[in-house]
Amino acid sequence: MNSWRKIVVSPNTTLLETMKIIDDTSLQFAIVVDDSQTLLGTVTDGDIRRGILRGEGLDVNIESVMNVSPITAGLDNTYSEYLNILKKHKLNQLPIIDNDNRIVDIIFAGQQQQETNKNNLVVLMAGGLGSRLRPLTEKIPKPMLNVGNKPILETIIEGFKQYGFTRFILSVNYKKEVIQDYFQDGSDLGVTISYIEEDKRMGTAGALSLLQENLNSPILVMNGDLLTQVNFEQLLQFHEETDATATMCVREYEYQIPYGVIETKGQQLISIKEKPIHRSFVNAGIYVLSPSVFEYIPQGKFYDMPDLFNQLIDEQKNVSVFPVREYWLDIGRMADFERADEEYSNYFNKVGCK
Repeated sequence: MNSWRKIVVSPNTTLLETMKIIDDTSLQFAIVVDDSQTLLGTVTDGDIRRGILRGEGLDVNIESVMNVSPITAGLDNTYSEYLNILKKHKLNQLPIIDNDNRIVDIIFAGQQQQETNKNNLVVLMAGGLGSRLRPLTEKIPKPMLNVGNKPILETIIEGFKQYGFTRFILSVNYKKEVIQDYFQDGSDLGVTISYIEEDKRMGTAGALSLLQENLNSPILVMNGDLLTQVNFEQLLQFHEETDATATMCVREYEYQIPYGVIETKGQQLISIKEKPIHRSFVNAGIYVLSPSVFEYIPQGKFYDMPDLFNQLIDEQKNVSVFPVREYWLDIGRMADFERADEEYSNYFNKVGCK
């Protein structure tokens, strides 16, 4: 089987080109080699996202973000030994090299397992009032507004399902019966859905205190008014690879100051930057939480997700950020809703439950 050959790139391949190769293949991995097929490094989705967090541009050579010291194995190992190496180091891919460090094969772990449903719980926050979208939300909650040809919440559920997530809990409040009547137990979509009902505003983290499940694996939490093409499988893998207590998805946001910005030193003019563009990462409303996080969430009280993350940071827990480089849109205002409806067919035509 030579399917791995399509993920081989040269060191001067750009980050953007490599990103497309990783996204277009089911292997989620790339190998960097020189002209003689000597292994120079490996690239995962996580390597790319960490490079983006460091401020690397999409036009940089992939050698600037690749892992130059990947774990490899030689030709003299048995297949069983290869699997043991994968398991020991929690790897999804193991490059096989000859005595001259040339790549000859790649062993992939858990391909069958990745195709099966995941046991991780997905909690979707669908209890907001949607005040900024009135009058559209006077009779139905915002997550049930049709974008494209279906409710926002249905597109979200389908997006998770394509990556094997089938266990959902919807946190509901405003017009909750509209959501419950439409989705019921989720069987029509090939998933299982249950509900937690907020009888008061509890915030994006406070509502999690109502969960009754005994958790033994990370859960994914997402606001119910987002449209995104995030690869949720990569998100979960990133959370586990970084051994994080909690992971927050972030989105790069840029804004231009409409004036010339002046830099001074005392009374002296140092520089003038005309209408500079500032870039920052903002909260994208998607999270992964390990079970240990729940001991920090107060019972039955209003508690927002930023409050939880700030507390985890104060407690010096390992908190990761996962940059969203895929399509993402927060439908908070009427202009966002109109944009989502216009763009829907370009991004979500292929998303659907079987």
